[in-house]
Amino acid sequence: MTFTVLTAEFMHESNTFSRYRTDLPQFEVDALLHGEEAIRVRRNANTELAGFMDVAESAGWNVVHAISAHAVPGGRVTKAAYDHIAGVILGAARSNKSRLDGVLLGLHGSMVPDFCDDGEGYLLNLLRDELGADIPIAVTLDLHAMVSEDMVRQAQILVSYKTYPHVDMRETGIHAARILDRAMKGEVMPRTVRAHVPMLDEANSGRTDISETLALYDRAREAEAEGLFAVSVNAAFTGADVSCVGPTVLATYDRSDPDAEAVARRVTEELADRVWQGRTSKRNVFIEIEEAAAEALAWRGDKPLVIADYADNPGAGSYGDSTALLKGLLNAGVRGAVLAPMVDAEAAAELHRREEGETVTVVIGGKGDANFGGGPLPVTGVLRKLSDGAYIGDGPIQGGLAHSFGPTAVIDVDGIDILIVSEAQQMVDLQQLRAFGIEPTTCRVLVLKSMQHFRAAFEPIAGKVVVCDAGALATPRAERRPYIRVPRPLWPLDKAFERVRSLTA
Repeated sequence: MTFTVLTAEFMHESNTFSRYRTDLPQFEVDALLHGEEAIRVRRNANTELAGFMDVAESAGWNVVHAISAHAVPGGRVTKAAYDHIAGVILGAARSNKSRLDGVLLGLHGSMVPDFCDDGEGYLLNLLRDELGADIPIAVTLDLHAMVSEDMVRQAQILVSYKTYPHVDMRETGIHAARILDRAMKGEVMPRTVRAHVPMLDEANSGRTDISETLALYDRAREAEAEGLFAVSVNAAFTGADVSCVGPTVLATYDRSDPDAEAVARRVTEELADRVWQGRTSKRNVFIEIEEAAAEALAWRGDKPLVIADYADNPGAGSYGDSTALLKGLLNAGVRGAVLAPMVDAEAAAELHRREEGETVTVVIGGKGDANFGGGPLPVTGVLRKLSDGAYIGDGPIQGGLAHSFGPTAVIDVDGIDILIVSEAQQMVDLQQLRAFGIEPTTCRVLVLKSMQHFRAAFEPIAGKVVVCDAGALATPRAERRPYIRVPRPLWPLDKAFERVRSLTA
């Protein structure tokens, strides 16, 4: 029998503290592709859709792909953008309703539209209203998903990444698709249980390059090998002030097996308790700006010193235009360094009115919120490079995918090359420098706006990595952000309480 499956990707991680909004143009910059074009562009890359198609082709499915929509993390998704993208998905479901056997969605799990706290749960409710209760729905999620009760209620199958840096997107797509295939064949009857942990996020944000957190994902894989279809440990996202905040553990099991639900509940509760018990065990050491500058001045290694500008990570919805760390490096006299990116479309446009080789004065950064990471900074330097910002990634995260920073310039300010871009992205790929005339392996110091994903491509070329909290919007000091909607008590905003078991199905 040939199955017909509706597929779609709709992904955004929404920082509700950002004063900006994520509208349709932000999706168009990153990915807003329909039908066969989406499959052509994303089929041979490390994407969920590629994993879907791997299974679809081997199983002989008829795939109806509605849309692939992805925007760089930022402020809440506007209702207009949400309605447009969700409308494409719902329209495809409606027009193919009579022949659909299953639905397979690549979602993030931390999307917050203007009008509700839970963009994924809202979409799944709409799909259920359209398709009824019986059709199986499988969903892939980012490791930083905030999984709501609605999501678990409306999708039988949920599978999250197990790596951070995220390098298993295609693998996760394959995993979810295989479970869906078995469900459509009637071999199994999947269902998912959820355990919630009252924390902003897992102590190490799900970092799988450290033993403590990796052990959670190893245990999840072990439970899968023992018979559960999928076990997911979702570290959650601190940039969202919403009612469904917090880490969750999911287990997808076969409800036709009389013993499977008890096993699923035991495993989810075990892992949720381990997340809670590890709440004080942070591994990141966050240095201040002065210490980062001192490290940069003293560095004499054969490979670059990498300074991660953790708090100004555009991949967490920060503005990417914090100037405090750059100012500290310039004041200290650091040379032979690169800082990337400085997200400032106005400055990039101004520089594009000049010529390469000119000495220019321009005001950069500080336009998002001067209270988080410093205000606008006047600099004078030599304009080294002008570009349209296009590049093709070749690393473990973006390999094979075309991206663009928009109008881009490189300016050398007192020995620091600053990559000034128009479109926000975090640093995850060496081509984000090489495409603009900067060879990262020959730099003395690399200052990268990223929390963790930079490690996939940049840690292998680094002599040392340090992490700086320069006070921007994604600062690890959660008390600086005004949480209003999150349920309390909640670690680490509150300390004197104990976790109460919270299991839903």
